[in-house]
Amino acid sequence: MKMKMPTRKSRSRKENRDDEKKPATAAVEGKQVRRDPYEVLGVQRNCTDQELKSAYRKLALKYHPDKNANDPNAADMFKEVTFSYNILSDPDKRRQYDTAGFQAVESESQELELDLSNLGTVNTMFAAIFSKLGVPIKTTVATTILEEALSGTIITHPLRLGEPLSKKVEKQCANFYSVSITEEEARGGLVCRVQSSDRSKFKLLYFDREENGGLSLALQEDSTRTGKVTSAGMYFLGFPVYRLDHAANSLAASKDPDAAFFKKLDGFQSCEVTELKAGTHVFAVYGDNFFRSASYTIEALCAASFAKEKEDLRTVEAQILSKRAELSKFESEYREVLAQFTEMTARYTQEMQTIDLLLKQRNEIHASYSVAPPGKRSASKSKRSSSKEPKEEEQPREKKPARDRLKKRRWYNLHLKVNQRKAC
Repeated sequence: MKMKMPTRKSRSRKENRDDEKKPATAAVEGKQVRRDPYEVLGVQRNCTDQELKSAYRKLALKYHPDKNANDPNAADMFKEVTFSYNILSDPDKRRQYDTAGFQAVESESQELELDLSNLGTVNTMFAAIFSKLGVPIKTTVATTILEEALSGTIITHPLRLGEPLSKKVEKQCANFYSVSITEEEARGGLVCRVQSSDRSKFKLLYFDREENGGLSLALQEDSTRTGKVTSAGMYFLGFPVYRLDHAANSLAASKDPDAAFFKKLDGFQSCEVTELKAGTHVFAVYGDNFFRSASYTIEALCAASFAKEKEDLRTVEAQILSKRAELSKFESEYREVLAQFTEMTARYTQEMQTIDLLLKQRNEIHASYSVAPPGKRSASKSKRSSSKEPKEEEQPREKKPARDRLKKRRWYNLHLKVNQRKAC
């Protein structure tokens, strides 16, 4: 069934003036009118990150081009949903948009999440090359995986607490695991970790159970490399635990090396889910390599026996939050001092050139104190300069072969043959 885009009714001048006052009004780019990102995603302005992600995933799944191949309007809606989410999911861009609308947001800098399962071999190869060169490429979970989870047609494997499993998942595929916890284990907290010793790229996913029995994606953690190991983890400890989005820092580093340092903690955001209830929970490992399968080890642990680690994590993350606030102040001081340093360096170069020019003029004035004609002075100078020039080294004479030397003997060098047998 094709979806019809809503027609726009004529608006009065008063309504247009009221819309112009709002920071979220659509900006006109050519003849195309942009809608408010909050309106596109159907969320409130004070929505949480979890609400934002849930709304985006539902709409992206609804309007995905693979599900609406015969509906061109669905492709436009999918682009609009993705564009709106890229603005609101970035804290800086969301703050800029809330302040000044679309004019404060650069559309060229928007990141797109790629579904590698739909790129094809050639495009996937280019994406892999750019990734090797350090270009941050964000990928998304294949639509087919999300559809199967939402329809409840997936197969889950039991994952017992404290019993790690080593498996392999094909690229752009997912292995689902069910973890059952009791009331006591839920109060103690749950940790799910995945690591790969061959540095495979993967995503750790957590799903919510829908009323119809299907599963909707609630949390997603991309693997990060530490040394020779890639890992990802989710921590449900009963208090806010933070996650670090490395993609935002990578993009800042590509634009400004200094910004890479000051923006390093901007991706340090609180996880939406802090604790799990007793029951069965579903996790999944999604293979995110470009061409090969991913080998990994997954384990689920009850955090009740890790009391010291829980307190250490809470303390360290509190210090990180404090340091993030300090970095904001330090950046302004650093930028001010850097501007002064740049100004002083430019002045240093200018002053040095000025002093060299003045000294040169002084030497020319000294040389002008003479009654000798200018020609003689220049001749004497050239004579002195020529006397100082080193003489050209004489090239060694080439030795001629012996046969040539015999031909040039003098006339009196007679060659007399003497018969030694006959006596004189």
